[in-house]
Amino acid sequence: MSPRTSKQYKEIREEKITLIMETALKHFANEGYYSTTINHIARHAGISKGLMYNYFESKESLLKAIMHKSIAEVLNYFDIDRDGYLSEDEFEFFIRKINLILKEKRSFWRLLFQLLMQNDVRAQFLKSFAGNDSGEEPETLPGPDLPVSQIMNIISDYFIRRKDRMGPGYDPDIELKMFLITMKGYALTSIYQDDEDENSEKALNRIIEIYK
Repeated sequence: MSPRTSKQYKEIREEKITLIMETALKHFANEGYYSTTINHIARHAGISKGLMYNYFESKESLLKAIMHKSIAEVLNYFDIDRDGYLSEDEFEFFIRKINLILKEKRSFWRLLFQLLMQNDVRAQFLKSFAGNDSGEEPETLPGPDLPVSQIMNIISDYFIRRKDRMGPGYDPDIELKMFLITMKGYALTSIYQDDEDENSEKALNRIIEIYK
């Protein structure tokens, strides 16, 4: 048998990382993050504890990798030309991509939402990706490799620009807040809905119509 190539080793490593992350997410969500040990994850992934540490130095780094993967998958479609300006077409494209991602990987997102319902995990997530009250700077988000503040500035600018079209009663801050609340509700409904119906598509189109 010929020795493996560097490409084959890379593929094997990526497969192991995916296996570990999928196993960890399932057990973090169903049994609790703090109740799930590295030994537990390794056993259910069918690998040794020692090998686990070749891929992730700690349970915390494993959790962060899961979070990074989920965020990156969504943000890869944000401001697609990376010019710092979110056009109306880019806004619609982003919303529709989010919808597809949620539908195509319902099981993953259900588990992730369950995981984020755990108070300590949610606090760790917010500290890493949104900063905290002490003024600590958040991390750069995966995907577009932009700080959270810059991503929020791009979205805020989009809603501020809409004021010229919407009239004097329009409040960009309130509209942005309502948009985020609406998308959270739509996302939760979408991932827990097993059967598609025409109302889902109508709801998505209505969200785009309201905020585009």
